[in-house]
Amino acid sequence: MIEFFNFISLLFSSILFVMFYNMSVSPAFFEKQSGEAAYKRCGFFRIWAMFFMFIACANYIIFCLYPVTFNGFLPQYFPWAWWISIVIAVLILIPGSILMTKGMIDAGSETAFPDKTHEMYKGIYKKIRHPQAAGEVFLFLVIAFFCHSPFLVIYSILWFPVYYIICLSEEKDLILRYKDAYIQYQKDVGMFWPKKS
Repeated sequence: MIEFFNFISLLFSSILFVMFYNMSVSPAFFEKQSGEAAYKRCGFFRIWAMFFMFIACANYIIFCLYPVTFNGFLPQYFPWAWWISIVIAVLILIPGSILMTKGMIDAGSETAFPDKTHEMYKGIYKKIRHPQAAGEVFLFLVIAFFCHSPFLVIYSILWFPVYYIICLSEEKDLILRYKDAYIQYQKDVGMFWPKKS
């Protein structure tokens, strides 16, 4: 019974995370409707998104302890030894966490609270437009491999197109905020990978 409720919680927390995260990246759009208070509201959306992301991560761990069985469609665990999955997880964790952490440091308070007065990005943002998303999306995969779960790895792969769509949504809003400067930035800097000089 725990596995069923956890599975449902995983689905709902994932949906709510995506919904709140997507709303949080659109302060300039909401500003047209409700004024500068939209930036503060988007900060609250971001906090809710983080809350539901942590719930989803907790659901991953509970799934590891109480897995849903798929009647032979998917094995409960990978056929190789658990330590191999842990090595894979660590190999993904290192670059992913470095990218995400560096992006958070260089974005500053804009990581959680959009700010209309915030200037165009610096640091790693001169090389990659979305380092936080590029690192964060892999952390779901890290937990999935730590859990040694084929289902969670497949579920984690679904986050990649979701994050891509959210980044596209954010870029539309950033164009509203920074206008031609951001369009030029898109031409000069790669979305998830540095462009060649």
